Amino acid sequence: MFDEIIGNKPIKEELLKSLQDNKVSHSYLFIGIEGIGKQLIAKTFAQMILCTDKKEKGCHQCKSCIEFHSNNHPDFLYIEPDGNSIKIDQIRYLQRKIQEKPIISNKKVYMINDANKMTQEAQNCLLKTLEEPPEYATIILIGNNENAFLNTIKSRCMILNFKAIEKEKIKQYMEQNYGMYDLSLNMLEAFQGSIGKAIQLKDKKEQYEKIEEIIKNLDKKDIIDIILLSEEIYKEKDEIANILEYIEIILLKLAQKEMKYANCIEIVEDTKKRLYQNANYDMSIDNMILNMWEEVN
Repeated sequence: MFDEIIGNKPIKEELLKSLQDNKVSHSYLFIGIEGIGKQLIAKTFAQMILCTDKKEKGCHQCKSCIEFHSNNHPDFLYIEPDGNSIKIDQIRYLQRKIQEKPIISNKKVYMINDANKMTQEAQNCLLKTLEEPPEYATIILIGNNENAFLNTIKSRCMILNFKAIEKEKIKQYMEQNYGMYDLSLNMLEAFQGSIGKAIQLKDKKEQYEKIEEIIKNLDKKDIIDIILLSEEIYKEKDEIANILEYIEIILLKLAQKEMKYANCIEIVEDTKKRLYQNANYDMSIDNMILNMWEEVN
């Protein structure tokens, strides 16, 4: 079942071996950047744990697999943030449910997505369950920031660190699934090894190409072109974090040939800080573009 999921082969092999050897851990911590398949692998693993077929785990045919696919499995609980955090009441609900014996399967699986968003109270509450989990239960925590977890939580979990997906595999995936055959190396780097981010940015390709063209030719552009670039970025306010990361990728490549572009990276970093501090958006972008233009001319 893992074959259709791209990347992180060593982790998939380790999880499969634990199933084959009947040595599935009571608690896991899946750590890695967004969009690299942590949740997909976790759900696939959960289905395989719960599957009642003795020969083929994740058979898709037993009652457990059918109920799992219908999102109606009584032995599987999925928890995600309520608003901006996972609260203690959600963990208390998990604790009540985990005491109930399995109904369809021999096991129960509890998955907490974005688990790094648990409040400290929620983590301390969960710790009690991790210390003495029922024999039939497996808890899978999924997060992108290991430092957000209490050391006492981490010490009771098997930690699996997911790696970024290779550019070539992302390139093949985008070609096969979205017909994108002309992705630039800079665009591939902007995906940061995340298929999720590649899908998120796929409809922004034209805008990114316009920005890349102007940044690469800052030293050849006049002030009118610079104003046009500002207008292009104005429209992408909701995407500004990704846009600024992309500009830095381009500048880093240029700085390897001409040092004057290294100072532009500092200008972008300063803009990030200003925006984080809620500075005026349009003014911050104007200052960034004009300062970069002055730096390279």
